[in-house]
Amino acid sequence: MSASAASTFQKSLPGSEDLAYLVDNLHFGQKVERAKQLLRWAFDNYGDNAVVANSLGKDSMVIWDLAKRVNPNVKGFIVTTYYKPAETIEFMNNLVNDNPNLKVYGSAHKVDDLYKTDPDKCCQILKVEPVRQAVEELNVSCWITGLRCTEGRTRTDFKEIEERDEGLIKLNPILLFKEREVWQYLALFQVPVNPLYAEGYRSLGCAPCTSITTEDNERAGRWLNSSKCGGECGIHTQPLKDVKTANV
Repeated sequence: MSASAASTFQKSLPGSEDLAYLVDNLHFGQKVERAKQLLRWAFDNYGDNAVVANSLGKDSMVIWDLAKRVNPNVKGFIVTTYYKPAETIEFMNNLVNDNPNLKVYGSAHKVDDLYKTDPDKCCQILKVEPVRQAVEELNVSCWITGLRCTEGRTRTDFKEIEERDEGLIKLNPILLFKEREVWQYLALFQVPVNPLYAEGYRSLGCAPCTSITTEDNERAGRWLNSSKCGGECGIHTQPLKDVKTANV
């Protein structure tokens, strides 16, 4: 499907030109149905090449559950690192055991304490490159994410259907969900979540770069006290298709 056809479908959705209005004025049930409509469109047009990127966080678990309801045979991938907390690794292993269509990717490169001196490069090696590998190996034409536009300062200009990376459609079905609506969905549909949330975390990543904070910003605990504080690892800001793997 062409980018123009995707854009046409996007414009056919009610109020699609004013996402800020939709965030505040659609109720929970309407947002869930809208997400399912977006997912049905993706699977109808991209089939097995529409793949879920699962970060193991609360938002990804909503997307994974929604996607399976729309397409029980949906495929997905997880990118893990050797810095992930033990709780996250255990949660991942249990999830993969229950969902054989989820494939795990990770970098074999050792970066030692690079996260202390160059966190951007650390994320590039451990997260961005494995995502590029997954996109290539799984022949992904449409990747499905759990991005939300109210999640943090770096996530306010995304759309529900995008082609920031030429030749790769990006679908953000729960872009309109607020944090409380994510937890509402997880509770109502009894979706399992990482146990670290019960300890006070609101956004999860690698152990050295994830902290508990009382800030209003949901992602404030990510890369705390660094230039990346509350920012991104790079998979949502860099090209993922037709890019040669970096020599590291």
